[in-house]
Amino acid sequence: MTIRAVLFDLDDTLLWDERSIKEAFESTCRVGAEAAGLDADALEASVRKEARALYESYETFSFTQMIGINPFEGLWGNFTHGDHPMFRKLEQIAPGYRRDAWTRGLAALGVDDPELGAKLAELFPAQRRGLPHVYEETFEVLDILRESYKLLLLTNGSPDLQQEKLDGVPAIAPYFDAIVISGHFGEGKPSPRLFRHAMDKLGISAEEGVMVGDKLTTDIQGANGVGMTSVWINRHGIERTGDIVPSHEIASLRDLIPLLNRLNG
Repeated sequence: MTIRAVLFDLDDTLLWDERSIKEAFESTCRVGAEAAGLDADALEASVRKEARALYESYETFSFTQMIGINPFEGLWGNFTHGDHPMFRKLEQIAPGYRRDAWTRGLAALGVDDPELGAKLAELFPAQRRGLPHVYEETFEVLDILRESYKLLLLTNGSPDLQQEKLDGVPAIAPYFDAIVISGHFGEGKPSPRLFRHAMDKLGISAEEGVMVGDKLTTDIQGANGVGMTSVWINRHGIERTGDIVPSHEIASLRDLIPLLNRLNG
């Protein structure tokens, strides 16, 4: 059957979120390290560790796993949108979580300074919001694909945070016929219901779509679960383990063009 539509993940598929978070950590930790007499890399590692542990301790953790919101998004997200009551809990938790993650990260390195922790907790979101990164091939590939395919953005995450990411790169949203955010829907990838909702938005069957994403456990497993062709973008040459097998693997979005041409004969 002819491929009529391409579904894209957002973070680390079209937007380089990993780089944005890394650079925000680096700039914030330089400030913290200078103020506290610490090594910046050690501070980053400590804060990341404490943030994960704190994040997993909250009653919201299972919900964030299901929707697809990671601990470092919690360090800059406000969670002001979304109908699910857990978003209201996240909204209440977020300020204290940010402050405590940075304060505990400092304390784990022997620096008891809640005031500095609070300062860094406010600096990190500002740094992250100023660092929207897009892969160099993103627009080149979208320009080609929109001439021949319907395009849909299927992203896990909090509605307001994912919208902030899109607003940070305003040229990206107009490429898509529809944008589906898991936090609006109430379930995240790999949910078959979410994938079927996305297909209904485009008016396609599973056989007429291709899902492109960087995460095996969400993008690839979800597409496989509904019988859709899955394309794993593996930019870092990671060795695949486990039993989630993508239909195809590519190293760059540019590889998607010849792959689709082959699939469509």
